Amino acid sequence: LLTVRLDHLLRSLGLLRTDPVPEEGEDVAATISTTETLSEEEQEELRRELAKVEEEIQTLSQVLAAKEKHLAEIKRKLGINSLQELKQNLAKGWQDVTATSAYKKTSETLSQAGQKASAAFSSVGSVITKKLEDVKNSPTFKSFEEKVENLKSKVGGTKPAGGDFGEVLNSTANASATATEPLPEQTQETL
Repeated sequence: LLTVRLDHLLRSLGLLRTDPVPEEGEDVAATISTTETLSEEEQEELRRELAKVEEEIQTLSQVLAAKEKHLAEIKRKLGINSLQELKQNLAKGWQDVTATSAYKKTSETLSQAGQKASAAFSSVGSVITKKLEDVKNSPTFKSFEEKVENLKSKVGGTKPAGGDFGEVLNSTANASATATEPLPEQTQETL
């Protein structure tokens, strides 16, 4: 803000050039011809003005340095450090971004897309559940389930029907593992 004011002040005083500065050697001939057409009195007047402008620039630089020092002192007293300033600038920037219509439209679009995706996942879950129920009720699965029940009754004896499929598999696995292990009586006889 201070530099903007300084620029404005320098422009209003006619001290800040807005036209491009010629590169070294670019307009040397034009400068020499201008200097030759000026009288000694005009050249002396321009030298005094040049000294005055340089002095004003020096003064403004000193004032600017003093103001920056004063600003730093005030911030130190208030406990504002660079990190806090950065946080404030980021927070302000984020507020500015969230206030834009583009952000609002994008946020609404993403929200709608999320809702549609949620609905799609829900319907996919329903379809999968229905398909699993169809498989469970299919004749092939029923036939497989009956075969496992028959195997279970042959291996493990009779148990009340109606256990779930996981229990049937576990009992079948346990029955086959027990059938392959030697009985404790047989191992003692061989010793």
